[in-house]
Amino acid sequence: MNALAAAAALALDRRYFADFPHEAARQLESLPAGEIAAVLASHPVSAAVRPWQRLAPDIARAVLAELEPDFGRRLLSEAAPAASAAVLAQSDAAERERLLASLDPSVARELCDLLAYPENAAGRLMDPVISPVRADHSVGETLVRLRQLKRRGLRELFVIDHDGRLTGRVEIQDLAIAEAATQLGAIVRPLLAVAKELDPREDVVAILQQQPITELPVVSAEGHFVGVIRHAALISALEQETSVDMQTMVGASRDERALSGSLFAVRKRLPWLQLNLLTAFMAASIVGVFESTIARFTALAVLMPVVAGQSGNAGQQALAVTMRGLVLREVSLRQWPRLLWKEAGAGFINGLAVALTTSLGVWIWSRSAGLVAIIASAMVISMSIACIAGAMVPIVMRRFGQDPATASSIFLTTVTDVTGFLSFLGIATLLSGMLQ
Repeated sequence: MNALAAAAALALDRRYFADFPHEAARQLESLPAGEIAAVLASHPVSAAVRPWQRLAPDIARAVLAELEPDFGRRLLSEAAPAASAAVLAQSDAAERERLLASLDPSVARELCDLLAYPENAAGRLMDPVISPVRADHSVGETLVRLRQLKRRGLRELFVIDHDGRLTGRVEIQDLAIAEAATQLGAIVRPLLAVAKELDPREDVVAILQQQPITELPVVSAEGHFVGVIRHAALISALEQETSVDMQTMVGASRDERALSGSLFAVRKRLPWLQLNLLTAFMAASIVGVFESTIARFTALAVLMPVVAGQSGNAGQQALAVTMRGLVLREVSLRQWPRLLWKEAGAGFINGLAVALTTSLGVWIWSRSAGLVAIIASAMVISMSIACIAGAMVPIVMRRFGQDPATASSIFLTTVTDVTGFLSFLGIATLLSGMLQ
């Protein structure tokens, strides 16, 4: 009878594991890892895998360490790939490599792909060794578990549902003052922000700039909790993204570092320098068209850089403001008419103000009313166009799916040089009679 009773109990356990894996995992999590391993090992892998893959990742990893290697290998192989990857992410590099080496090559390759996030993705920034908690856990149970984990520096815990999906957060202060019997669901607070594991770093930076957060939870495409980006990583991402934008705007590669090799720097910079040379010839060709006018009135050659320089500065101001607006999501592509109208107005008014100052200086220098009229008109026109171009360049690049920071400065310099020379020398040709 005892043997029959034991067999019946085992059959009931298997049925319970199969039909109610969430509840089974919830019950198992209250046991030490060694006892959980013993319970699972008494069942076939096909039955044990259902509750095991629903355990919190840190508990599942501890249980895996207590199981026979072959049983653990089969659990990793038969569990959902996302669950196995979450458990492997809890392990140190040496243990992870050992476990992957024990698996079938095709399974190991799939898990490696899940563990290897693209460069500059949110998954690369996060700390995966984070233990989420369940809403139906009590405060007392959670405190016991935190003491076992011995993790320091925690400011908040992240709450998941039965399917492992992120649902909210619990602040450590709320946890400390709550009654031990209180369920976490009663003190859960809404999430301030969430990042997806494949979100680019600039999206993470945008969240940091918009929300006063110190920890950013990361979820999979299905909403499953996978880790947390800590405050230090958030600040590092902000610094790196800022420096990357500074480099790419002038045609330097985002991969280049201060101590990168010379050949690497040349390979990354030279194509943009060649493109810049081509655009410089375009600007030079504008000057060549008006060669005869410059030969007759040499004062024009002296003043050309003034117009081009001022329009270039105005365009860079508009470019910087527009880039910041796009990065912080202050503006969208649909708002381009309003943005261009604003920059056109700013360029026109600034052009008038700068033209007045320039006119005074040119009059004192040359005593030529014609030259004053030419440079004043050119200044207003070129600065207005430069501001419009400064806003248009990143918008157009974003519209065609390109990073607006990439070499924006080079394209803008071409526009401002061409329009500056064309407006100044074109007006000088038209009003050449006033220069006699």
